[in-house]
Amino acid sequence: MIRAGGAAGECSVRINRLYTAIHLEPGAEVVLEGPAAHYLGRVLRVAPGQSVVLFNGDGQDYAADVLRPGKGSVVLEVRSRLPAVREPDFKITVAQAISRGERMDQTLQKCTELGASAFRPLFSERVEVRLTGGKLERRMAHWQGVVVAACEQSGRAVVPQVLPALDLDDWLAGDRAGQRIVMHPGADAPLARLEPGQRVELAVGPEGGFSDVEYERILAGGVRGVQLGRRILRTETAAPAAVAILQALYGDLGA
Repeated sequence: MIRAGGAAGECSVRINRLYTAIHLEPGAEVVLEGPAAHYLGRVLRVAPGQSVVLFNGDGQDYAADVLRPGKGSVVLEVRSRLPAVREPDFKITVAQAISRGERMDQTLQKCTELGASAFRPLFSERVEVRLTGGKLERRMAHWQGVVVAACEQSGRAVVPQVLPALDLDDWLAGDRAGQRIVMHPGADAPLARLEPGQRVELAVGPEGGFSDVEYERILAGGVRGVQLGRRILRTETAAPAAVAILQALYGDLGA
């Protein structure tokens, strides 16, 4: 959901905001099907003339009016482009070792809300989730859906990509998207004193953390160890906390 109309502190109307992969432009009619149509037609029970906001990840928001709501589809007319929330120049890719159950979802959701630009799921020694083949594909699609939903809620018009999952060693050997750092409670460097430039890859371990052997291998691969202080954070807390600090220091959080 977003707020449309009125400045901060003024009374405003809540407008529903939905993602679609369809190309959007003013004057076009679009047909929403699947979960989006179910949400509009069955949950919200929209009526003709009701307004919604659509986005497709191109960096723009689009005002649209409902033309014909139905059981399996909803037809809308795109009315105009709207000013969208600007993406931060500071880019953070979260390389998260895969955690169990809702913990991975929470990491993706909160980091998306805080402005992370991409995610890289990692398999490491202490990852307890076994994903291969079709099961991994379904989980990847689920994770991308979690990111999309977080964009709908937070007002982001660019959808962070959930990149293909990699083994830790493959990630270390792969191309870098900026300075690489790894969260570790025994690291010497405080995260708040880091000067990462415009891009950073943040690696976070699973529930049991990276093993000592893995951590040494990570450091030998040119990744810098950083810590948040004396407290040891859960895996689903560590990445959002680090993203929030980095965004406050170098990004747009609180700007």
